[in-house]
Amino acid sequence: MSINRRQFLKNTGAAAVTAGTLGFPAIARARTKVKVGYLHTIAVDGQIWLGQHMGSFAKHGLDLDLIQFDTGLALFQAMVGGSLDILSTGAVISNFPARGQGKVFLINDVEFATAQLWVHPEQGIRTIADLKGKKIATTAGTTAHVFLDTALRANGVDPKDVEIVNQRMPDAVTAFISGAVPAVALWVPFNIAVREKVPGAKMLVDASAYYPKAAIVDGWAARNDYYDEHKDVLANVIRGWQEANDYLVTKPDAALEILQKNNYPQVPMKDMKEMYTAEKAFTAGEWRKMYVDGTVVKWLQQVTDFFVRTGGIENAVPASKYFDPSIYLKTVKA
Repeated sequence: MSINRRQFLKNTGAAAVTAGTLGFPAIARARTKVKVGYLHTIAVDGQIWLGQHMGSFAKHGLDLDLIQFDTGLALFQAMVGGSLDILSTGAVISNFPARGQGKVFLINDVEFATAQLWVHPEQGIRTIADLKGKKIATTAGTTAHVFLDTALRANGVDPKDVEIVNQRMPDAVTAFISGAVPAVALWVPFNIAVREKVPGAKMLVDASAYYPKAAIVDGWAARNDYYDEHKDVLANVIRGWQEANDYLVTKPDAALEILQKNNYPQVPMKDMKEMYTAEKAFTAGEWRKMYVDGTVVKWLQQVTDFFVRTGGIENAVPASKYFDPSIYLKTVKA
């Protein structure tokens, strides 16, 4: 049976409208798939999972293909290699983009007290000064390492006078719990295992002691070519993030209940609340002001300075160049 082309288009067009009206996905509603890497800690993935639950990313035409990683270093390596389009991570957001690898376009929060330094007092470590000449387990190049460097310097200990044992964070924590090292610089929620398995362990200091002078921000970055070609998609990521972020900030109890039920079932609610208070989150509007007044650039740059000092980055791209606030400022209105 032949069919008139005009009639066919008319019929299929009507069907699409009807499907949209009834709430079914029409062809025009096809979503853009985005490969997103992330770390599984509330300070990094809290807004992601809330947005997925609320449907805020889908509402703005996105289908997030979420891939979990253990460290920000692995995240960036995957993105630079082309396996990811964008990512959400911690302090490493100030590293690879300074090497020209990735553009930062969105900030999640400040690692207010998420990084912590734990020690074994029975091994003779009671103050930061006691760490001189001792081993400290951590993951080099991460939020924990940046914090450790700040803490040592603030207490008159040259970072060169301690031995950094570079391990994946799960391995670093295991080494500390077993007593193989006298100290560990970690990030939450790894403190929970230390607290439960080593009752005698002591937390000497957390990152809040150095806020805001040494603030570390978490954020989102895009692969260079993806950033160049898909600013419209990044704007929609920001829109989806904004709804989830503002829900988290204004209704934290309800948000944490959702996150625990769906994404952190193994974490008791008291620990969920502790994890959330360890970060400093702001509404999208508050972040906008910090984008405009240069606060974000300042925070990013001071961590980049750490990586330049310790990682030997030559001809580092300044934060004012690798951080692009323009997409956010066009998307999130004052």
